[in-house]
Amino acid sequence: MTPPPTAPGAGQLRRMCWIFPDRESTRMAATWHPFFWDLYAEVAESLGMSWTRHAPDAVTVDGTVRGRPVVYVDDEAVSPQDTLFVTALYSLPYQSMDVFNQYALYAVLEQAGFYLPFPPLMSLIGNDKLATLLHLADSPVPPVPTVRIGTGRDIAKHQYEVALGGMTYPAIVKPAGWCGGGGINLARSAEDLRGLASLAQGGDTTLVVQPYLGDGTVDYRVYVVDGEPYAVMKRIPEPGSPVANASRGGAMEFPPVPAELAAATAYFAERLPMPFFCVDFLFDGERYWFSELEPDGVIAPDLDDPQRTLQRDITRARFTAYRNAHAAWLSRRGGEPATPTSETETRTR
Repeated sequence: MTPPPTAPGAGQLRRMCWIFPDRESTRMAATWHPFFWDLYAEVAESLGMSWTRHAPDAVTVDGTVRGRPVVYVDDEAVSPQDTLFVTALYSLPYQSMDVFNQYALYAVLEQAGFYLPFPPLMSLIGNDKLATLLHLADSPVPPVPTVRIGTGRDIAKHQYEVALGGMTYPAIVKPAGWCGGGGINLARSAEDLRGLASLAQGGDTTLVVQPYLGDGTVDYRVYVVDGEPYAVMKRIPEPGSPVANASRGGAMEFPPVPAELAAATAYFAERLPMPFFCVDFLFDGERYWFSELEPDGVIAPDLDDPQRTLQRDITRARFTAYRNAHAAWLSRRGGEPATPTSETETRTR
């Protein structure tokens, strides 16, 4: 048998591959590319790396030589020394058929020896909203009280209501694993919830139910880099909307990180061994609530700044943290060690 090829550039991280289901519509692709995808590629290039996005089927693995798997992205061989994969699990309705392929691929990449900035388990915990809150149940910022219900063919029996005795109304009802504000509704009574559950039955969509914290509830996304609160995005809902996401009309601001959330970051950093992640909090006007974990949270632009300075800074800090974590991981494995570098050192080489 012909010896497996060796990827070029071994020993130096040169490529970051995002694994993302390739199912965006033409319109949505045109929206997201200028919003963040193109900037990610630009910042990676400025750090001496490439950034590419691929569907799970773009990755092929030759496992015929025992102990020497060879991984290809499209038709190019890559190695654990020169490539890392970002492997968040995405499960919007048009991506549901990809979930198994995504998760299985992440496990294969991990077993093949690649560095994943967040391992498959963290991706799974981050994808399910109740799994997130249970994993981080002793957070210094209290989690939003949550009930998780399935919506299969027996939904008309309302057996899930056994867990809703302590729920207050109005209540937020949303899919357990979607993102971007998709599928979020306000149920003003148990009967409203029954109607929403019957609609969710159409796609076997698991739901979570949470007490509504009140009109004007504000969402804070803290960007955590190397265990430190790097920046925060504040999202404010439109009047009358229960959702603050930008995709639902919410306004974005970028104030200093609130002191209470900055103080809580040490807890999340200890429980979440990842170089970068986002933690979402809700503020009801009196207190903060821990809401969600986003291992691959969108780094949104400050639309009032044509230079997108903060978006670039957060992205650069994220990618630098990935590179340094990869170097440390490689050194621990006995591979060719790489010396972690600062952003300034990289830019001035």
